Amino acid sequence: MSSLNGAQVLVKCLENIGVERIFGHPGGAAINIFDALVDSSIDFVLTRHEQGAVHMADGYARTSGKPGVVLVTSGPGALNTVTGLVTAKMDSVPIIVITGQTNMVNLGKDAFQESDVFGVTMPVVKYSYLVLDPDEISGIVHEAHFIATTGRPGPVLIDLPKDISNAPARLELNVKPDLPGYQFREKPIPLTAVQKSLAEKMAGYFSESSKPLILVGHGALLSGAAEQVTQLAEKLQAPVTNTLLGKGGFPETHELALGMLGMHGNAWANHALDQCDLILSIGSRFDDRINGNNEKFCPEAIKLHIDIDQTEIDKIVQTDASICADAKVALEYLNTCVQPMSTKQWLEELNAVRVRHPLVAQRTSGISASGVIQKMYELTSGKAIVSTDVGQHQMWAAQFFLVDKPDTWLSSGGAGTMGFGMPAAIGAQMAVPDATVIAFVGDGGFQMTECELATAAIHKLPIKIVILDNKCLGMVRQWQELFYDERYSGIDLVGNPDFVKLADAFGIKAFHVKDAADIDSKLAEAISYRDGPCLIHAEIIKEDNVFPMIPAGKSAADIVLSAPTVKLEKPIGST
Repeated sequence: MSSLNGAQVLVKCLENIGVERIFGHPGGAAINIFDALVDSSIDFVLTRHEQGAVHMADGYARTSGKPGVVLVTSGPGALNTVTGLVTAKMDSVPIIVITGQTNMVNLGKDAFQESDVFGVTMPVVKYSYLVLDPDEISGIVHEAHFIATTGRPGPVLIDLPKDISNAPARLELNVKPDLPGYQFREKPIPLTAVQKSLAEKMAGYFSESSKPLILVGHGALLSGAAEQVTQLAEKLQAPVTNTLLGKGGFPETHELALGMLGMHGNAWANHALDQCDLILSIGSRFDDRINGNNEKFCPEAIKLHIDIDQTEIDKIVQTDASICADAKVALEYLNTCVQPMSTKQWLEELNAVRVRHPLVAQRTSGISASGVIQKMYELTSGKAIVSTDVGQHQMWAAQFFLVDKPDTWLSSGGAGTMGFGMPAAIGAQMAVPDATVIAFVGDGGFQMTECELATAAIHKLPIKIVILDNKCLGMVRQWQELFYDERYSGIDLVGNPDFVKLADAFGIKAFHVKDAADIDSKLAEAISYRDGPCLIHAEIIKEDNVFPMIPAGKSAADIVLSAPTVKLEKPIGST
């Protein structure tokens, strides 16, 4: 008979796989696990809401490269993690969420705080477990870690009934996952002969190209391929563009960098997308943020794709050659196959577009969000970890805060989750305590998880929370102005709190910026403050819109560079 119960075995297994920190919120169904944590080396971070816990784990994982771990109770506690799970699933972030569950005898009987967590979360995780045997806990924890962190990363959920966590359990620390059909080993798999021949085929396409374009997606960062991307671009002298989550996969200050493309990408990156004769996507899904009209996407280009997930290849864009492999491994071989190219004329063409249509932070009588973001970039010399919420400010941050290093840009891409920015910054600061961490948030998204100010204050985390307050839901307002005849509905945030007083209530230093003349001095003071979190409440112009803009359902050729003088056609598709 084991001297350990299921909860103690769970915690010891978490220690064994290297877990140092868990985010979460307690409750009765998980109380045995919380009791076991008392005798462990794991630091538990009590959050104010379970959604915030998952976003913190997400930010921690994206920044540290280690899986984020969450522990919550059953029923509403578990269900409150769903938004965070969707966010992590869409953005391929390794997270392990452990949920308490009612006793097995009560399963399916509508017991107190019971919910079918396994069923509810199945569509939004990489894998789910409902533990029905305490002796399986050791194997499940090690399998969950393996699944979350290998191949295309993602969230894994472990639902643990209370009586299972209290029952005697066998402890095994050297468990090898037994997952028939799951092909990924712990180390990247070398290319096969067939894959090498495909890389050589790609090299042949490059040799015939005069207008190549390299597209860097989040998968390039997940594989640690930033160095190999740079080697490829410099050898070919090919311009490089990136998706929203690809920021940092190639230095955005590099002479070959075009920056972000897509719906709110810059003019020259989207010109390259429209005019290239070859595009190589590295870890990008060709999703609707960069490909609003598949029939007109890169109309004259050879299309190449490297991705670790076979389901993404040819799912949206039919490719001329593709390799399903770890991006770093594939690029290491591709770099040996390609030859230098003559791209001077192509680069000059793109630079001419850059000169004609530069990105310029708006300078008006009021305070612009782009101006605040650009000033924060200048004050930090770009050496910061940046998280964002979702909306206009997210796009301005992507445009004006250039990223040169991997794993320093945190944003909800696929799910577009409001409320992500501040909790993610908390997780990032815990992962890299000495870093400068900035959360750019809107007044709408911030209020969805503002309770986590308490978490930041308790742990004295020196994050900079920049609230870009236009007193409305800005991106929806922009769409209603441009496409819905200014029929504004549901966008005015009447009743916003005094954000400075709110921060003060948590003991957080705060700055109120409502005069453009005060921007430089107050932002500089905020950057230098390290005694805990600080909040910058910047009152920005309500009517500012994000440009360039490609309407949903349109292609890069349809880019709108500035405020239109004619009515725009109502778009097809999502915002």
